[in-house]
Amino acid sequence: MHARPRWFLFVLSLLPVLALVSPAGAAAPPQVTIDATAGGRTFDGVGALSAGGSSRLLVDYPEPQRSQILDYLFKPGYGAALQILKVEIGGDTNSTDGAEPSHRRTPSDLDCDRGYEWWLMEQAKARNPRIKLSALQWGAPGWTGGGEARPTVWTPRNIDYLMSWLGCAARHHLRIDYLGGWNEAYSDPGWYVLLRQALRDRGYGDVKVVADDSFNWDVMGPIGADPDFRAAVDVVGQHYVCGYLSDYLRCPSPAAAQDLGKPLHASEQGSLPYDSGAAPLARALSRPYIDGGMTSTINWSLIASWYDTMPFQASGLMGANEPWSGAYVAGPSIWATAHTTQFTEPGWRYVDSAKGYLDGGGSYVALRSPDSRDYSLIAETVDATAPQRLRFSVAGGLPDRPVAVWSSDLSSGDSRRWFVRERSVRPGDTLTLEPGHVYTLSTTRGQGKGRAAPPPAAPLGLPYRDGFESYAGGSTPRYISDLDGAFEVAPCTGRRGRCLRQAIGEQPVWWNGWLRRPVTVVGDLKSWLDYDTSVDTRLDGDGWTELLGRVDGQWADAVSGIHLRVSAAGDWQLYDENLRGQDSTLCVPSDPACAGVATRSGRPVQRRTLAAGRAAVTPGTWHRLRLRFSGDQVTAGLDGARLARVDTPVHASGQAGLAVSPWRHAEFDNLRVSPVRAPGNVRYLPGQLLGATGTGFHHGYEPRKAVDGSAQSMWHTEWSPRVVLPQSLTVDTGRTRRIAQVTYQPREDGNTNGVITRYELSASTDGVSYTPVATGTWPLDGTRKTIILPDVGARFLRLTALEAGGGYASAAEIKIGVPAR
Repeated sequence: MHARPRWFLFVLSLLPVLALVSPAGAAAPPQVTIDATAGGRTFDGVGALSAGGSSRLLVDYPEPQRSQILDYLFKPGYGAALQILKVEIGGDTNSTDGAEPSHRRTPSDLDCDRGYEWWLMEQAKARNPRIKLSALQWGAPGWTGGGEARPTVWTPRNIDYLMSWLGCAARHHLRIDYLGGWNEAYSDPGWYVLLRQALRDRGYGDVKVVADDSFNWDVMGPIGADPDFRAAVDVVGQHYVCGYLSDYLRCPSPAAAQDLGKPLHASEQGSLPYDSGAAPLARALSRPYIDGGMTSTINWSLIASWYDTMPFQASGLMGANEPWSGAYVAGPSIWATAHTTQFTEPGWRYVDSAKGYLDGGGSYVALRSPDSRDYSLIAETVDATAPQRLRFSVAGGLPDRPVAVWSSDLSSGDSRRWFVRERSVRPGDTLTLEPGHVYTLSTTRGQGKGRAAPPPAAPLGLPYRDGFESYAGGSTPRYISDLDGAFEVAPCTGRRGRCLRQAIGEQPVWWNGWLRRPVTVVGDLKSWLDYDTSVDTRLDGDGWTELLGRVDGQWADAVSGIHLRVSAAGDWQLYDENLRGQDSTLCVPSDPACAGVATRSGRPVQRRTLAAGRAAVTPGTWHRLRLRFSGDQVTAGLDGARLARVDTPVHASGQAGLAVSPWRHAEFDNLRVSPVRAPGNVRYLPGQLLGATGTGFHHGYEPRKAVDGSAQSMWHTEWSPRVVLPQSLTVDTGRTRRIAQVTYQPREDGNTNGVITRYELSASTDGVSYTPVATGTWPLDGTRKTIILPDVGARFLRLTALEAGGGYASAAEIKIGVPAR
């Protein structure tokens, strides 16, 4: 390559930014005047929510990666620079992706160091002392509740419980700014009145009460009818004001809410992935104010730091669910957020003369500092299909000087195109805004783009062993993640040392009704395929304990995988539980139609007994459970004796797990997972080695979900608007290698839409030139399909759906087999 002259490189570097200023001869663009004398509500900040077990794995990350992640989330001028951190007040009950520990499990218990939210708030404050803190409960210990058919938290005992939590926060030198009632459970006006009085009486009068963290603005009815309730509430917070799992195009609020004279918050929005969810997030940071006068938006989740076996994989501002490798993803959602947070502060005011929608797609809002010395204009064009033109000016004493311009191309997967400093412009200039972008124009300084880079993803290697001896009492062992209940380290009964004990002895006040039995999991969904897992277990009194293997999903009442259950009476059962037919509809406690449990519009949880019998079991003594997986073969054992050997093709990989009958105290020790050589001449590549792209997808059904190790998630082509076949999915194996076979697992929910029936498989070494290596037809059903290949050398494999159910294309899981060594 010939060297370029310096003047050429300089001009080349200006090309992206010169497009910001339109030629003088163009038609007149829309005029936006940022007028400091115009009205506008006070900005309360942009934040994110750590709840539902969503941050569980973050605390187990090694340094320096853990600090790098925290910097991307909280450090000013580095990444998302969050202005609010909202956390769950743990209740030892499932709250979406797990259970978070309670600080006070009985009236006489108090442990202000239990759980990881204290640590997270401290880390946030250390990076940004001005960050606001907010708290809300999903569930609570049973002793705090009231009612028999459906216990609730609307009791004086629960208010006392919340006061003790605030006391724990004070011990950690944490000042809580906002406190809610019960997540998505609507409201009890009298309870909020008592809460406000208790806050005053206990010295927490400056804590703002948020009501009611539910949906549809239904809280406006009781607020309008009850003056005491209205006086007790400081902030009206509602969830998913822009819709749920959608593009978040409109975010309205009722006129009665806007006329109430209280701040309105979008107190939970999001639930979309950190990559494909960036464009909807950009809308949700501006449009709640444009449409509904909302002055704060909180994204769930803060970080997708839970296992892929649990619901809503990858939903968050970042991804970090491999603490063993240190790998994480700081994707475009971080920078979509930074376009507001790095250029504003809570206490600024919106400028109503400069808010609205662009004619060709997109929106804009402006904010100013209280002294009008600074202002920022944020514009997004993620709806647009063509460039948008915008002319801005200032008035009312705002500074008439050049402003910095920052841009992010959210339509690009290239991180170099996110949060880019462009050339400065002046008020009066006309800007050309490219489609798919977010822009910020600001007089402020101090912005920056963090440069820390993560290590590559890697499998959690086997063998895995934990005897629980190295942990402090009451702690959660590394990588152990509770789905319900609380499994923590405690002195063993009947032997020396420390064990893992299920600590909850009473049904908590639950939120979504999921599980309602103690379960915990550990391991790597993507790489744990063939293995032998075993554990010592001791059950107090009656009931049962379980060892689980190949856990590949959890939703509602089901933990998808193979279960070996042994009861104190000696009965044992080996069974398969899976999620086929599960609907993804959440119920909330106030909905009488579903009585607090998840609805299922399809078939119920499928539980199939594989083998059963009786064995010699003595209650109160130790016994060893064992499961061995080799291909489709499962072997179950107890105390060194084989109980059963069966074949079942449903679960190909997954985690290990432990479960206890509700709500018994059981102990576990010496948990082990050892590798087993795969049968035959083929081994499958771990999911960490695979990447995936596609010709298209619907939100929540991204291509990577076809290689995430879980058949409970899937890739699916766009259905709104609908695309036509052929459509393809391309898997990148990381390097050129010999490929022996490809397996295609259709979706497992009983729906045949997208199930591929005629296909072409192509291979490539460079990702550019592809050669067909197999074609064929498959039946329209959910059985696993395998393509046996001849001597094929490739890095990329592209599966093209030529015909498929309903005219769509989908894949629950693609596995790449290579010759076994």
